This record gives sequence, structure tokens and C-alpha cells, in this order.
Amino acid sequence: MARPVTLFTGQWADLTLDKVAEKARSFGYDGLELACWGDHFDVSRALSEDGYVQSRWDILNKYGLQCFAISTHLVGQAVCDVIDERHKAILPPHVWGDGKPEGVNRRAAEEVANTARAAEKFGVKVVNGFTGSSIWRYVYSFPPVSPEMIDAGYREFADRWNPILDVFDQAGVKFGLEVHPTEIAFDIASAERALQALNHRPAFGFNYDPSHFGYQGVDYVGFIRKFRDRIYHVHMKDVGWSSVPTQAGVFGGHVAFGDSRRYWDFRSLGRGKINFEEIIRALNEIGYNGPLSVEWEDSGMDREHGATEAAAFVKRIDFKPSAVAFDAAFERK
Repeated sequence: MARPVTLFTGQWADLTLDKVAEKARSFGYDGLELACWGDHFDVSRALSEDGYVQSRWDILNKYGLQCFAISTHLVGQAVCDVIDERHKAILPPHVWGDGKPEGVNRRAAEEVANTARAAEKFGVKVVNGFTGSSIWRYVYSFPPVSPEMIDAGYREFADRWNPILDVFDQAGVKFGLEVHPTEIAFDIASAERALQALNHRPAFGFNYDPSHFGYQGVDYVGFIRKFRDRIYHVHMKDVGWSSVPTQAGVFGGHVAFGDSRRYWDFRSLGRGKINFEEIIRALNEIGYNGPLSVEWEDSGMDREHGATEAAAFVKRIDFKPSAVAFDAAFERK
């Protein structure tokens, strides 16, 4: 095995951390990537409550599990989003507050900054998450969207995230954006634009997840090579898409995941169309030695069955790069 295989707990937040850890060990995982919601990792308690951080490690150690990252997807989404009633369902009450949009944006930014401080205290070097985006609503340009409107969106992103990233720098922690529809970066071009908006500061990079690229037609292996110095964490997640026309296309047709009319849907690892062989080779090429974190999603499969087969799949397809040229033995000494 070349890299540790971890399980992202975001899809398991209905269970206690102790129960998720117990299951993950039985499924074959080496560690957990802890979601900052549910019972798994509470940022406020980590910063204010003596013994809380150690209690997380006590549970992990009980089951022989490692942890390399915590994740703030839900709160991070509210930093740059245009806030509406949907956000109330995903935010802690102290971040939602009275629900007035600018206040929610500001409190979400404070919480993400505090997540960096909590990560430092916890002893991990990466916080994964979302950024939100005030310009995602402009992704299909009608009524016509001017270049100035897009420029303004990236300036707002930089204005809101640079102070957060100052705290990440102080804490010695890096932020990994999961490049994803609804975020400031959702493909290669927009990811490049996001880095430019931040003047390529090192605190900001990516939590690589190929499942959000494949169905869009984005070069998900090329992403690794292009941003080779910005791959701070890796999610292993598969997706399938149709080879024939469907009733609900790339935009989803307002139908739920799992609906047979969809053009694409997330799949348990190895059951979709992502070429993980090429991903592993590209990760080896850039020297990525961090965890391979399974974000398990498949609305048509029992999650415990899926998480178990996903752990085995990742361990089977991962391999170390060669330390020597394959033909070195041909040379005469």
C-alpha cells in the first residue's frame, strides 16, 4: 500500500464518531477525514473546551485510526454564497444567527478561520471545504453576463477569503477547496482564475475530487498535472454518465440523485467511469504522498456495502512509484 486510505465522515454524520470509527476499522480503513458537523468535530468545542481535542484522538486511537484533515464544507459554502433559506439547514445556529445575508457571510468566514485554529490544535495540516460563490448563478450566461460581473465575483471571493487565509498562514494550515459546481472554482479554467484572484498564495489549494469533473467533460487527470503544487488532499469518488441522450442532462433536470432519467450520478468506487489507474499514476508523478480519502456516495447502494468495497478497491489500485528506471538492469556495469 502506497498511501493511507481514509473515509470522509460527512456522509456518516448521523452516527457518533465512535460508531463511525468502529465501522471504518471493520470496513478496512486506515483513518478518517473528520467532518466539522454532527458529532465528529466541533470547532467551537475544540477551541474552548479542555480535553475535547484529546477526546477525538482517544476515539481514533481506540480503533487504530489516523487523521490527516478535517473538513468544513457546509460552513465554507456560506462565506461567498448569496444566502437564502437553504443555508439555514446546513449551518450551525451560531453561524446562521438572524439569517441576514451579510451577517451570515461574515460569521461563516469567522468560523472557517476558527477551523484553521482548531486544526492546528488538533494537529492536522489541511482543512478541506467549499468557498461558496456569488457568481455561480451566472454560470449560464443569460440574461447576458458581462465580464465585469465575473471580475467582481472573483474580487469579492478574494476580499472574503484573504483574511481567512491570513489565519491559515498563522496556524500553519492549508485550505483545500473541493473544486465543485456551486463553488468559485468548478473546472480547470475557474480554478486557475481563483488562484489568480488570490495571487497564488500558498495557503489556498485543492482537495482533488475527480467525480465532479468527469461528467462535465473536464480533464480530471490533467487537473492533477496542472496544479501539481496545489493538490493538498485527495478524495476518491466515482461517477457514471450516460453514453446516450437522457431526459435530464448535465444540469440535472431538477430530478433527485438516483433518478433513472439523469445523465450522470455518483457511483461506488470502481462502478463508474473514472479512470483511477491514470489518477494514481498522475499522483505518483507529482509526488503526492497524502491520504486517499473515500467520499462514498451512491444512492442506489447500501452505504456499508459500498464503503467496504471502496476501501478494498482503493487499496488494490494504489501503488508506489518506481524508484528505478525499469530498464536500469540492462546497463552494463
